[in-house]
Amino acid sequence: MKRIRAGQLEAAYLEAGPADGPPVVLLHGFPYDVHAMTGAGRILAASEHRVLIPWLRGYGPTRFLDDATPRSGEQAALGADLLAFLEALDLPPAVLAGYDWGGRAACIVAALWPERVRGLVSGGSGYNIQNIAASSAPAAPEAEHRWWYQYYFHGERGRAGLTRNRRDLCRLLWKLWSPDWDFDDATFAETATAFDNPDFVEVVIHSYRHRYALVAGDPAHAAIEQRLAAQPPITVPAIVLQGGSDGVDPPQGRDGDRRQFQGPWSYEVLPGIGHNIPQEAPAAFARAVAELARHA
Repeated sequence: MKRIRAGQLEAAYLEAGPADGPPVVLLHGFPYDVHAMTGAGRILAASEHRVLIPWLRGYGPTRFLDDATPRSGEQAALGADLLAFLEALDLPPAVLAGYDWGGRAACIVAALWPERVRGLVSGGSGYNIQNIAASSAPAAPEAEHRWWYQYYFHGERGRAGLTRNRRDLCRLLWKLWSPDWDFDDATFAETATAFDNPDFVEVVIHSYRHRYALVAGDPAHAAIEQRLAAQPPITVPAIVLQGGSDGVDPPQGRDGDRRQFQGPWSYEVLPGIGHNIPQEAPAAFARAVAELARHA
């Protein structure tokens, strides 16, 4: 594990592979951590890529530099953190690969700072930038049912529940979102320690309230949020991977986000794989990253 001061954070991260290899940054989601990426990371490091895997704000050993900084989980903060991480390490254009929160950060940087990005691997529906202005429109009942945890976090009962029962709640989400993944206690436990970060609850609660315009964001990121409100297209080469058994973001038979990608693009559904794509299918995830690093 290494640490680096980057923007509002002292970011903790794992690094593997040769320092002069093509850089790839692998980004976990909620409620996961860097262990979601270590299998794919080992494959990529063995093929001479420089692999960087940071803990996101609110997870594991990553810490805020200033006690006064709002513990924001808004999308603009995640994107700003990733940009600051790339700049702090002075990386050449890198392949960014993530899902859930990490995929959101990767999509934001790819959309707003494409000069920093060699290619994008995005898990789930692909275009992970939130449309906050449209968040009050109801979705289909099946989708609303899958998003129960988000509405739970909108109230103080949800904050108390996450504080008191964070391991049980997050393990339940793992099971619901990846019904075909037979993970064991040890696998969950090595990630669950990341939820003991003192800012985990506040960052998570803010994230799920901000995306529905229920709370204000960090003023430091207001300019980024304004740019994201325009739903900017992604022009870098992109590969979208979606789990065929994803219990929270299931495939709809086509990628409805295709219109948001204006560069080279491909889309693949992975049968039997749930929401945690890189940990459930590390070889497929690493293969997509390597393809972009080689050809983008």
